[in-house]
Amino acid sequence: MGMSPSLRNNLIAAAGGGALAIAAALLPALEGTEYKPYQDTGGVWTVCNGITGSDVTPGKIYSQADCDALLQKHLRVYAQAVERSVKVPLNHYQKAALISFSFNVGVSAFERSSVLRNLNAGRYKQACDGLRGWVYVDKTKIQGLVNRREVEREICNWGAK
Repeated sequence: MGMSPSLRNNLIAAAGGGALAIAAALLPALEGTEYKPYQDTGGVWTVCNGITGSDVTPGKIYSQADCDALLQKHLRVYAQAVERSVKVPLNHYQKAALISFSFNVGVSAFERSSVLRNLNAGRYKQACDGLRGWVYVDKTKIQGLVNRREVEREICNWGAK
């Protein structure tokens, strides 16, 4: 399952705002939006568009404005990790795909990943295609992650060498 035409159009429209704007358009499409906190497949309390951590208060009902603010706050952390870790030139789409990926797997997993090693070695296509390997939770393949990685891979390859 690849990217829907409407998502593709939204991402292209967001491109003028740079990688953060693209990621902000991408994540709600990948994560969905939940205004009431829930425990994800790994048992982690989650709300809005995949927000985890101390900003999640079980039992609280979040508004769209709360979710938008949290997404912007959290995306900056992952954007900084991508900026800090990637040593080769990237376009806005590639950065957005990596922001989405690191948002989902965590900064330390991103920083230790073969995706980043391949990228920094200049193997763009191999790095983007390597996203497909990140689809397991406790050794169980998760179809939602397969779908997500396929979209991230497609965006990452927009401009891959």
